Amino acid sequence: MAELCGKYKLDSSENFDEFMKAMGVNIVMRKAGSLSKPVVEIKQDGDTFILKTTTTFKTSEIKFKLGEEFEETRMDGSTCKTTITLEDGKLVQKQSGDKEVTIIREVEGDVMKTICKVDDIVSTRVYNRCE
Repeated sequence: MAELCGKYKLDSSENFDEFMKAMGVNIVMRKAGSLSKPVVEIKQDGDTFILKTTTTFKTSEIKFKLGEEFEETRMDGSTCKTTITLEDGKLVQKQSGDKEVTIIREVEGDVMKTICKVDDIVSTRVYNRCE
């Protein structure tokens, strides 16, 4: 898990607007989401993990233990039940609520690749380590 910890800034994004649209995010939030270059920070404190996403207009922070379900408020303000596990060195986040969403984060060297899936829509976002 230590290799996943760090601070990453968005470098490129594919199909994110389609992903947000499938999630039911309104046009204003989608435009803001598409234009933002979030910084994602992953930290570990004992058996608790912290995943913080910072944009110019909003910051989200979730604290979790691997395999334990918790309630999450998404960046668009909707809430869901979330479970995060570690599978083959990848952080796998499963959100259930109005939509079933899977977010997979994997780190290779100084690059974090994030794959977001909802329905049959897949968005790939690439972040570079920035610390």
